[in-house]
Amino acid sequence: MKDNRRIGEDDLHALIDGRLPVERRAAVGVYLAATPQAAARVLAYQKQRAALRDRLALKANEPVPSRLRIANITAERRRRRRERVTSFAAALALIALGGVLGWLVHEWSGDPTTAPIETVRTPVADDAISAHRTFAVEVAHPVEVSASQEQQLIQWLSKRLGPPLQIPNLNDLGFRLMGGRLLPAGTGPAAQFMFEDAAGTRVTLYVQVRENEETAFRSARDGEVSTFYWIKDGLGYAISAALERDRLLAIAEAAYRQLESDNPKQKRTTL
Repeated sequence: MKDNRRIGEDDLHALIDGRLPVERRAAVGVYLAATPQAAARVLAYQKQRAALRDRLALKANEPVPSRLRIANITAERRRRRRERVTSFAAALALIALGGVLGWLVHEWSGDPTTAPIETVRTPVADDAISAHRTFAVEVAHPVEVSASQEQQLIQWLSKRLGPPLQIPNLNDLGFRLMGGRLLPAGTGPAAQFMFEDAAGTRVTLYVQVRENEETAFRSARDGEVSTFYWIKDGLGYAISAALERDRLLAIAEAAYRQLESDNPKQKRTTL
C-alpha cells in the first residue's frame, strides 16, 4: 500500500538516528529525491552525527559524573522530604513491624507477591519514580534503543550492569515493549525498559544492581506516579506508572513471575 502521509521533521530525524520504520523508508526516499535541499540537510546531519560519535567514542565507557546521577539529583529532594516527616519514631516502628511480618510471610511462601505489601520509600523506589517521570513524557526520544533491536538491547544493558537481564512480556496486559535505555544510579548504572498501551499510557521497568539485599514486594508513590518494587538475587526491580494501584500491581506481579522464571541464579539453585 502506498504511504501518502506527509513527510515531516520527525521522519527526517528518525532517518538520521537510524530509527525510521522500514515501511516508511520508501516514502522518505522519494521525498528526499524530489527535495534536494532536504536531502542535503539530512546528509549534513548524518555526517555531524557520525563525527560526534567518533569524537566521543572514548567517553562512552567512562564513569558517569556524579552530578548527573539520579541518586545525587534526588538526594536533596529526599532530605527536604525527611525534614517534613513528623512522628518519626512511631512511623519507624510501624515500618519495622511491617518489614518483619512481610519477611516472615515471604520466607513461608517463597513468593514475595503473596506477602503483605508495605508502602516504604527506598533509593530504588525514588530512583525508579524519578526516571519514570523524566522519560515517560518524552515524545521524540523515550528510549535509546527500540524494541526492534530487543536482543541487542538486552546484551548491551546486561554487559553494562553485569548480571544477565531479561525483559518481561506484558502484551497480555495490553502493554507492548517500546525499548530501553541506560541510566546512572548511585555508584553504578541502571537499566530502564519502557512499555506502552494503545491509549499511550507508559509503564517502565527499572533495574539496578543491589548486592547483598533482599526485599519482598513493596510499594511507593510520589504524586501521580506509583511503583511496586522488590530486590532479589542481586538485582532491584521497580515497575512504575501513573496508574491505579490494582492495575499496576497486576502488571508488577506478572513481571515478577516472568523475571523469576528466567532468572539464571534461581534456575541454578533449584536444580
